[in-house]
Amino acid sequence: MQALPLTQSGIQQRGLMSSSEYTFKLVQVCLPEPSKLVVMCDKRKRQCVCLCQVYKSCLDGLLPNYQAFYRVCSRLTKHQSTLLSGQDKQLLVALAGMDVSVPHVAVVSLAVCCRALKLCKVPAAVLRAFDDIRLKPASQVVLGLPEHILAAHAQPSPNPVQLQMTTPFPVTLPECALPADFKKQHGLLAKPHKHLVHRAVLAQHMGEFKSFSTSPFQLNRKGIAHSSRTWQNSEKHVYLFLGYCHHYQQVSQPTLQLFLSSPLIAQFVSFHIAAGHSQLYIRNFLSCAKCVLRWWQSKPGGNHPSFVEGLEWLQTLGLQVADQLPRPSKDPKGLADIGKWMCAADLVHTIHGAEQQSQAQMQQQGVTVETSRDMHDAALAAMIFSHLPPVRLSCIRSLVGPAYLGPCLHPDCKEPSCEGNRLSIMRESPLLMRISLPHHKNARKWGKAVIEFDVPSDLAQLLHTYLGAPRKALLEHHLLIGDACPYVFMDMHGRGFVAAAVLTLYWQKWLVSRGGVPMNPSMCRQVFVDERQSDSATAGASNQGAAVVMGHSVKQWDKWYDMQYHPRLAQNAVDGMQSWRAAMLQSHTLAAPDLTLSTALHCGHVLVSDSEESRYQSCCSDSDSDIDIELD
Repeated sequence: MQALPLTQSGIQQRGLMSSSEYTFKLVQVCLPEPSKLVVMCDKRKRQCVCLCQVYKSCLDGLLPNYQAFYRVCSRLTKHQSTLLSGQDKQLLVALAGMDVSVPHVAVVSLAVCCRALKLCKVPAAVLRAFDDIRLKPASQVVLGLPEHILAAHAQPSPNPVQLQMTTPFPVTLPECALPADFKKQHGLLAKPHKHLVHRAVLAQHMGEFKSFSTSPFQLNRKGIAHSSRTWQNSEKHVYLFLGYCHHYQQVSQPTLQLFLSSPLIAQFVSFHIAAGHSQLYIRNFLSCAKCVLRWWQSKPGGNHPSFVEGLEWLQTLGLQVADQLPRPSKDPKGLADIGKWMCAADLVHTIHGAEQQSQAQMQQQGVTVETSRDMHDAALAAMIFSHLPPVRLSCIRSLVGPAYLGPCLHPDCKEPSCEGNRLSIMRESPLLMRISLPHHKNARKWGKAVIEFDVPSDLAQLLHTYLGAPRKALLEHHLLIGDACPYVFMDMHGRGFVAAAVLTLYWQKWLVSRGGVPMNPSMCRQVFVDERQSDSATAGASNQGAAVVMGHSVKQWDKWYDMQYHPRLAQNAVDGMQSWRAAMLQSHTLAAPDLTLSTALHCGHVLVSDSEESRYQSCCSDSDSDIDIELD
């Protein structure tokens, strides 16, 4: 192929090759080091362009732009792609000088392609090349990302005989900056990528991994079975990682084999750090990654030494992430400065005002959807804080009403006679309601002990009123669930607060509407403990009993909830030292030393009497030994 002279756009054309479906023409773009384009014309003479290779020395400056360009175009085409094969594939590889296979290609219009190029700040020479081709009618663009660009993050191919991790393991985290098309919802469960979850290989991997993690008896697994909530968290982290690989690393078929790539895991951790995610979030992902590796170890051929090294590498990475990344501040003063804290008195006053207002509106306007929702919100807030020691939110979300007579709804419950976390009416007159919580966070550690208590009269009356006509009006309004909703509290669609995030957003919105701050409902536990442990605590519930209702112990207060525990103890100790010092001064009596001294005029030395000489020498010897030790 003979080289053609440069065109006005700074492009050099080099040759033509024909195949069964396409005509290929090599175009070399003049950059600091040349990049290659392949112009592909199909039988209907539509112009197609494939950006097929970027030289290695250009990767540092150009690769982020090109990767963002391919992601934008891939998203615009909704990830619909075709694969070049046969003679077409061979000709494209030969013309571009590539010694690797051509990946999937996606067809988009040149107009869309040019917008993506400008958005991602691809060099001007490439833009001019596309502008020249775009002038021709019915233009299309074929995108092909070369495999060597993603070689560092290549998906390891499964070996039916021997599985192993990608080695060598990274010794440091790569630098990562958020890409131009960064978005928070990048997991496979997001709408654009949700169809990939149902692919055969990934579905098979997830089924086997779930069975390995949740089976009651799995003797090749370390530890006990995962609870339903633990599995949901693991599944979330898996799909977020695979979504990152698909969206940002251009992996077309994400599977659990990607967890065998240590460079991909290191890149994902750097991505989390750049996005400002908490160290706890990253450590949870690393724990999930270790579970996936142990699952691969249990498969035939999974006894390679790289798995042991990989687990140690993940452990080291988790420890260093915990050491280097700051923990989120839980200090009340710092939270108040950023508008995330309310003191106990303000919170109780806000909730009490909501209770009175909802009851007054119900009496004045009757039972409507609006008044019923206000009473529902007041009852929910009163359950979270004010009348009771702050019960765990998971218990409030799973609380079923007195009318529900079905089986326990907890997914891990194996007791046939269990009624679940339940609100019961013990008697109508005088009203007595009881809350039983067999399923709480520490149920296993407590030997399946049930948290059970009678509801205070004011809260019982509020709940009894809400469970009548107001709740029925809400259920009739939300036809999606209707009377089948078993839970006491429900969201705006008539469904129970199954997801914790839904309740958090619901509470924050309600609290702001009442003049409060967007504080998480879980922070109410810290607010309560902070007031109970303070020096100005008001008389109320015993700390031991309140800790039982909250589902833990008083020791947990000092460790996780009471952020003023150590400063308060230190200040009390310093204050107490002043009275201790005054007492020491009062009780101390100064005694004159009993020494008999004589002085010889013919020498300038002090003589010590015989009775004191031994004591003096012993003191001198002690002092000399101390000096020797210090010098040593």
